Amino acid sequence: MRKTVFIFFVALSALFIVIRLSSKHISDFLESSSRAGIRVESNPAGEVFIDSQAGGKTPYQKEDLKKGDHLVEIKGDSALSWQGYVKLNPGTLTVVNRELSKSSTEASGEIITLEKGEGVSIISSPSGAEVSIDGIIKGKTPTLVDITPGEHQFVLTKGNFLTRSIRSVVTAGFRLNLAVDLAVSEIDLTQIPTDPISSNSSVKVLDTPTGFLRVRSKANQSSVEISRVAPGDVLTLLDEVPNWKKVKLSDGKEGYVSAQYVEKLP
Repeated sequence: MRKTVFIFFVALSALFIVIRLSSKHISDFLESSSRAGIRVESNPAGEVFIDSQAGGKTPYQKEDLKKGDHLVEIKGDSALSWQGYVKLNPGTLTVVNRELSKSSTEASGEIITLEKGEGVSIISSPSGAEVSIDGIIKGKTPTLVDITPGEHQFVLTKGNFLTRSIRSVVTAGFRLNLAVDLAVSEIDLTQIPTDPISSNSSVKVLDTPTGFLRVRSKANQSSVEISRVAPGDVLTLLDEVPNWKKVKLSDGKEGYVSAQYVEKLP
């Protein structure tokens, strides 16, 4: 199996992830391989679960998984955790890097994937983050940028959120996908307005085109999917923001669902 080689650097408060992909016969390999790999990093260290199966402590790497969506969980000490569905592409190693937190507003990290194509695709949660590449502003997320192969530094900034920096190698013939979660800065945590919600408020999940409703870590479409609920499920309502409802699931997890597919119960 041709291997994707990843080199990681951590310096001061900025996170740098360097991705290098061997180009030898990689096109033939991608077309023929149905296996995929994942590398999971976290700060602090935590236990990794893939599709509810224990894997080991971070840093964790596994290279013989099936391509497609997998539920990845990282469980640290003192209720620090993260979970989300991660798509693994055949013949490549997907990187999940997380700063573990008790609160979704303080959570940050990125999921880095490769697929056949060109350039770099960058999305963020929240969207609208300013993107600079090698010190040059390229626009705001979501964005698709044409870029020459080689090593580049990507920096995402947004008001009231902590800056995130990623260094990666872009390889000819492949599109680099960066999905980045930005953490709310401490000064902003006390300024977030919330409407009072009754402790016994709840919502019911309506029918959806997919047969399930995605629960996301933050109130936007680009944030990580942390769970799925079925039509008819009743969820505890925690908060309401435009187009989204913050809910609590039966297992205690909290996240956001589209307001379009739930109705508030009397």
